[in-house]
Amino acid sequence: MTENYGIIELEDIELYAYHGCYKEERIKGNKFLVNIKVETDISIPSKTDDIKDAVNYVKILELIKIEMAQPSHLLEHVVSRIINRLFEQFPQIKKVEVKVSKMSPPVDCKVKSVSVTSCKAKTL
Repeated sequence: MTENYGIIELEDIELYAYHGCYKEERIKGNKFLVNIKVETDISIPSKTDDIKDAVNYVKILELIKIEMAQPSHLLEHVVSRIINRLFEQFPQIKKVEVKVSKMSPPVDCKVKSVSVTSCKAKTL
């Protein structure tokens, strides 16, 4: 069977969460933006037109909400958990890129956001 790869993107998912190294961040919280790119074989769902054969973006959103609700000190930790969870839940995923941005980080100057992006591909 010929594989037909596609990219599913979820952009600027806005969530409120409690990540940060400072105690106040874990108490007060902050706004975060999450961006996801998932590379997957879309051969079967493009033929069947059945959500059961696809990587369901609604389920991706549910997983992101679960992982973002678990406080972490570092964005690197959050990004890694999201990637691992996506690979566990969707074996058909070949590659994932996740970017988590903390809006208005607590620093002594005006900064729109600070972000961590990580990309992981399934090894053969």
